[in-house]
Amino acid sequence: MLGEKAAAGARVRILLGDPDSPEVAQRGADEGIDDGMAAKIRNVLVLYRPIRGLKGVEIRLHRTVLYNSIYRGDDQLLVNTHVYGVPAGNAPVLHLRKVLGGDMVATYVDSFERVWEQATPVGS
Repeated sequence: MLGEKAAAGARVRILLGDPDSPEVAQRGADEGIDDGMAAKIRNVLVLYRPIRGLKGVEIRLHRTVLYNSIYRGDDQLLVNTHVYGVPAGNAPVLHLRKVLGGDMVATYVDSFERVWEQATPVGS
């Protein structure tokens, strides 16, 4: 689906924790899965191989604290808030929409952009 969206002109940006970073190791330890967190990221990188290198698709790795997962489509976000010691699938998800005068969506988008700018591109 992501490849199809990119082929149709959508910009697809995927930002993952660097599986070799101490931040990912700490998150794995906090959730009680140790190296499982890094393994999950490595698995995702393998699964994304078919779309890596497609026009409009960029994948980067970052080494920042994993506060949340952000999924964006136009002016709507799904924000999976990370809860200490709880797997992401068991943590709350906020559905946010950009509204006139509101700044919550912009706060999360700005956060993503700051991490994106310092992240390392994954080769195709």
